[in-house]
Order: sequence, then structure tokens, then C-alpha cells
Amino acid sequence: MKENKVKFLFHAALVIFALIMLIPFVWMFLTSIKTYEEAIRIPLQMFPKEIQWVNYEIVYNKFSFLTLYWNTIVVTLVTIAGQLFIVSLAAYAFARLEFPLKNILFIGMLGLMMVPGQIFLIPQFRLMVQLKLTNTLTALVLPSLFSVFGVFLLRQAFQTIPKDLDEAARMDGCSYFRIYWQIMLPLVTLNLVALGIMTMLSTWKNLMWPIIVNRSIEKMTLSAGLAMLIGEHTTYYEQVMAGAVISVLPMIIIFMIFQKQFVEGIAKTGVKG
Repeated sequence: MKENKVKFLFHAALVIFALIMLIPFVWMFLTSIKTYEEAIRIPLQMFPKEIQWVNYEIVYNKFSFLTLYWNTIVVTLVTIAGQLFIVSLAAYAFARLEFPLKNILFIGMLGLMMVPGQIFLIPQFRLMVQLKLTNTLTALVLPSLFSVFGVFLLRQAFQTIPKDLDEAARMDGCSYFRIYWQIMLPLVTLNLVALGIMTMLSTWKNLMWPIIVNRSIEKMTLSAGLAMLIGEHTTYYEQVMAGAVISVLPMIIIFMIFQKQFVEGIAKTGVKG
């Protein structure tokens, strides 16, 4: 009886916290269907008197949303594929191979996680200028192809796999790359899915770098394009929220589909066999 009561209170607390987390999304949607006067009214007005779906049409016509969506999808997919390949290779090397100064290099790399990412913006921008890649989609992808956190996450996953698999594969004549590609990667699929989802979310919402490196709206992503809706003197918040709803909807759908793999991938990383 006591166990059931504790379980009920635990689930009730989770439901309450989940509802609190949903409040910003509900407010964003309700604001997107208000008039300008209702959106800026003080005291705040929760529900619109009349639904204004025209805000979505205005936002869609202001920018080429199909172009912004296409840019975002291309940058996101290429970044995920490139990062998973490069990061998993590095993680495999740190977890399964032996080479000089391995631990020192890994600790030094982890130290980069303590450095604010904004410090690298100027060097990255100068590098893009020297490579003549500014105002291109390539410039949005290159700085995101490596992730220190991703290396740490997958290294932990690779370390849970018994060493006997490596030794048996080498006795059969497998190269290091073949062991990595055909044996190790399939065993950390859930971790790859978890890292892929985190990379996708980070890339999809990235705002600062696309605004810095690209000037043309045709080469921007959704988050950078939506920033153009914020005016210097007047901001139509109902339009900004309509654009935000359009932008965030695909991420919510994808997360709902892959949430089980995401949670299992993160949980499995902390288990060492």
C-alpha cells in the first residue's frame, strides 16, 4: 500500500513538472493566433478573442520558408552524418586502441568542454574567410563536425563492450577499421541514435553562427531567418511566435518518434559491463 502511494506521488510530481514544461509551448502557440494588440496587451491575455491563422500566412510570405527549411534540413543531416562518423572514430580509438599519450590527449580534449563555445567564433570566422566559404552552407557544417561531448559519450559506450570481441576479430584477420565498422558500431546503435538526436536539436536551433558567417537570407537556416522578424523599433510578436511554431514542429514530431531510443541510449551509456 505504501509503495503504491509513493509511486502515485512520484508520477503526480512528474505530470506536474511536465505540464510546467509545456507552458511555454502552449503560450507560443496561443500568441501565434492572436492579433498584435492581444499579443502585447498588459495584463497578459491568455486566449485570443478570435483565431488569427493569417499570422502563419504572413510569416510564410515574408520569407522563402521552403528555402529556409531546405537549408536547415541539409545542414542538419550532413552535420549528423559527419559528426557521428568522425566522433565515433575518435571514440573508438580512445576506448579500444593503445597509443602514446592516449589518456593525456583525452583529458586535454575534455578540458575543451569547460571553455565557452563563443571563444571559438572569431577563429572559426577567420578560417571561413580564408577558405572563402562565407555565405555558404558548407560554412554552417564544418565547425560542427566534431563534438567533444560526443567523443566522451561514445567512448563510454565502446568501453562497455568486452575486449574478447576485438581479439577474436583480429585473430580472424579483421583490420581495425573493419572491427570498428562491422562489429563495434552495431553494438552502440542506441548511443548513436541518442547522439544523433542531440546533434540534430543543437544544429536545428543554432542561431549565432549562421547569422555571423552568412549574410544572404537564401543561405540561412530557420532560426537565423526567424531572427529577421524581430524589428529594431517594432516587433510583431504574433508573427515571431507563428514562425517559431513552424520551426519547432518537426523537432517535436521527431523526438516523439525516437524518444524511446534516445532515453535508452543515454541510460545505456552509464552502464559498464
